[in-house]
Amino acid sequence: MSADEHLDPIPDSFILQPPVFHPVVPYVTTIFGGLYAGKMVMLQGVVPLRARRFQVDFQCGCCLHPRPDIAFHFNPRLYTVKPHVICNTLQGGLWQKEVRWPGVALQRGASFLILFLFENEEVKVSVNGQHFLHYRYRLPLSRVDTLGIFGDILVKAVGFLNTNPFVEGNREYPVGYPFLLSSPRLEVPCSRTLPRGLWPGQVIVVRGLVLQEPKDFTLSLRDGATHVPVTLRASFTDRTLAWVSSWGRKKLISAPFLFYPQRFFEVLLLCQEGGLKLALNGQGLGATSLDQKALEQLRELRISGSVHLYCVHY
Repeated sequence: MSADEHLDPIPDSFILQPPVFHPVVPYVTTIFGGLYAGKMVMLQGVVPLRARRFQVDFQCGCCLHPRPDIAFHFNPRLYTVKPHVICNTLQGGLWQKEVRWPGVALQRGASFLILFLFENEEVKVSVNGQHFLHYRYRLPLSRVDTLGIFGDILVKAVGFLNTNPFVEGNREYPVGYPFLLSSPRLEVPCSRTLPRGLWPGQVIVVRGLVLQEPKDFTLSLRDGATHVPVTLRASFTDRTLAWVSSWGRKKLISAPFLFYPQRFFEVLLLCQEGGLKLALNGQGLGATSLDQKALEQLRELRISGSVHLYCVHY
């Protein structure tokens, strides 16, 4: 793709909303692009020691009067003899029949990571990596465009993600990797050791934010001899993304360029027999070839360039 070629408008599903850190509760925000099957919302925080209750509402609008419809109301109640979670839907100012789930899988004074996974017919909720409940939609998911968080809760981060496109039919329950704030392990350039190389089925996850005035972004995999068999490089001068081989040959990736200033991104690399599959922001973008021996000999993941990292997992 040449620098003067024009790309089609980027689909909403390609654009990931930047995470929000330490928002003040009550907190209400627009969900960019709304909700759709395959979208995830991740909530990371702490339950105060004297917490009584809090709620997370996925709303159809954000007006105060009249009160907007709420497609999914998630309401842990910690003050009762038997703590529980209430789920419900508000339509036309009236609450429908509530669903009560025993237990809350949350502890006062403890950190938590709640993942809301929106599917075609229902939303699934996991707490600290364990499935907790599911709730069937009573209003169209397409109407939801606002997130509201209220009550006794300290929020560290709110993330908006897409499911892993490499899992066929989304049979596998997604894992919510927490955002790390101000971690020295995520300073750029960032290096991670791969003591066993890469093997089929392993997924590398890199999440971050492009800086205000970006110059370059590179993700490279190196072997024990310091050779670089494969590199993923984003060029900000001509707005292209390419695989770069160890001898410098470029293979352009045909996709909308997503690495714009102050834009959040997620890179997934799936190791498979014969190479690596790439996904950006939950959208599969093909693969690059690399034989199994070369994959097993990889010993280092290195990330450099004009980005701020929030998560590196493999």
